[in-house]
Amino acid sequence: MDTQPPTFSVVAPVYNEEQLIAEFCRRVIAALEPLGEPFELILVNDGCRDRSPDIMRELHQRDPRIKVINFSRNFGHQIAITAGTDYATGRAVIVIDSDLQDPPEVIPDLIARWREGYQVVYGVREERQGETWFKKTTAAIFYRLIVRITNVNIPVDTGDFRLMDRKVVDALKRMREHHRFMRGLSAWVGFRQTGVLYCRHARAAGTTKYPLRKMLRFALDGITSFSYLPLQLATYVGFIVAAISIIFLFVVFVMRLSNPAATEPAFYGQASTLASVLFLGAVQLISLGIIGEYVGRIYDEVKGRPLYIVAETLGIAETPATSADDVRTTHKEQSPVIK
Repeated sequence: MDTQPPTFSVVAPVYNEEQLIAEFCRRVIAALEPLGEPFELILVNDGCRDRSPDIMRELHQRDPRIKVINFSRNFGHQIAITAGTDYATGRAVIVIDSDLQDPPEVIPDLIARWREGYQVVYGVREERQGETWFKKTTAAIFYRLIVRITNVNIPVDTGDFRLMDRKVVDALKRMREHHRFMRGLSAWVGFRQTGVLYCRHARAAGTTKYPLRKMLRFALDGITSFSYLPLQLATYVGFIVAAISIIFLFVVFVMRLSNPAATEPAFYGQASTLASVLFLGAVQLISLGIIGEYVGRIYDEVKGRPLYIVAETLGIAETPATSADDVRTTHKEQSPVIK
């Protein structure tokens, strides 16, 4: 068996992909083998409930280059990417979803740009097949919105499909925040970055793992991780409402002085009073909700819980190095790992 350290590490989160995982591995290997350099394919089992874990175990037994990280439960897509990059040992790490919507055949194109000296090479979705008008529109709005409200140059129309140089991966390992937006973090660290155009394919089997509820949560994580604009908007709305109230009081005062009989029916009614109270109450609750989102994220960070718990690894002999001094400790494959 080849014991050379891998040049390339491919990281793929897996969640209930029993119909696609074998074909995914075949296509990744077929894309990398012609390059003639050692590689590893790290599959991160994010708490699968179907036969995916058994299939991954069989794939590892057939080909030791396929390695497996089994979480103790579902921790989420972004955390699975984090675990895979923590354990990856290649000089370049490629992150790709295992649902085959991002074609593995594009990986050599990413590698070619890396060889030109770029340290982050991200896939730019030139076309998105099999997706609804609603999803395409909301995704386009989100990416353009987040560029405008943050000071980080996050490329538009991109996902997590990207290649990262070892220097970039080591920098990302030092960031252990819980509400992770990996495509934003990889942009925040800097380095030389470029994009490669590709066509995102329709899902061949199974169902999407990002329904509307998860999409909204993901968007919220991205915005709150890199922007204070929601908090500032709450302040701006407060000042605007206060200004409107002052103007309204001034107008009422002037009208009462000029014609008291005419203002009494208009401004003494219960309906107008109730509407004003409800409006102000709504503004206050929205502002509290925005503040609560940020406070909740602070609470998650100060608890100091690990990002994930690994129940088992297959083909991986070391715990990941996630500290600045790159300390590594060995462990047995069946022992739980907490990071």
